[in-house]
Amino acid sequence: MASKTCVSCLRILQRQSRFVTRTQTPATRFTTPSRAFTTTHKRFAILDPDQDNPTTPNTSIPPVTPKHTKQGTITANGSTVTDSPAVAAAKAPSPSYPKGGVIGTYTAYGATEELYKECARHADYTIPQAQDSDSEMPKTEDGEDLGVGEGWWHTETGLNPTFSTWSQVTMLHVYLLTVRFRCFDPSIARVWQQHILDHFFFDAENKMVLNHGMNARGTRNKYLKDLFIQWRGVLAAYDEGIAKDDAVLASAVWRNVFKASENVDIKRLAQIVSYMRRVLAGLDSADDETVMKAMMTFGSPESEGGLVAFKSKMMDTPFENAPPTRLPAKEQK
Repeated sequence: MASKTCVSCLRILQRQSRFVTRTQTPATRFTTPSRAFTTTHKRFAILDPDQDNPTTPNTSIPPVTPKHTKQGTITANGSTVTDSPAVAAAKAPSPSYPKGGVIGTYTAYGATEELYKECARHADYTIPQAQDSDSEMPKTEDGEDLGVGEGWWHTETGLNPTFSTWSQVTMLHVYLLTVRFRCFDPSIARVWQQHILDHFFFDAENKMVLNHGMNARGTRNKYLKDLFIQWRGVLAAYDEGIAKDDAVLASAVWRNVFKASENVDIKRLAQIVSYMRRVLAGLDSADDETVMKAMMTFGSPESEGGLVAFKSKMMDTPFENAPPTRLPAKEQK
């Protein structure tokens, strides 16, 4: 029994060894593949091995160098040589300032920032008591925070150095630039208008915090919404005045800047109207590149005093001798 058992065990072991041998994974053999590329110079064609004594190509055809024909030359068949539209566009000089795209947007942002600073300086003000929490803020009769300001707009017009005065005078100058931006290419005009308006509202919110202590964002947003409504009204009122006559424009300035006050100085109001006309004429004569480079400064309505004081010839003309004015015809129904 022992011998039979041993023979049986040997047979089982032999079968298992054959099974293991058949299923064993062959050893991995790494072979070096042939390289399909090389960095040696031998793989490159040597066109001229001897540069000092170049070889002559084995051909009977002489080299030909094409001659460039100038634009406007008349050929043998009577046709005129002209550039293709693509070549003409490539030769055309590009403008010295970017108009659209990302670069144009950043250029507009920087230029409008400088132009806005010029707009905001005319009726700027400060409130010294705002830095001291223990000091009492001075108020006007209408309950506005009263500050300290200098310049023609504060000393000659009787306007108080308040946030309301600063915002209205600043919006007046921003409006003058907005009118000029409308003359830009339509693809960039809206970008310039939006940037200068963003600078104004950012500065307005900054003044609310620093000069008036409005730390609550909800309160600032409420005033900013009211300010935006005022801006829309300024656009409509001044556009109507510019399109019609000085009387309509003076009425718009009186309602917005002077809050329709009965104590307004008519001469100062006339100076502002003349100032707006003169600034618009100067902006119209300036080219786009000058405006885009922010190479301009505003003057002051004070320079319009001589023109306003000049007496019109029509003042001495009797009413019955005045030339007739044709009234607009009534609409017929």
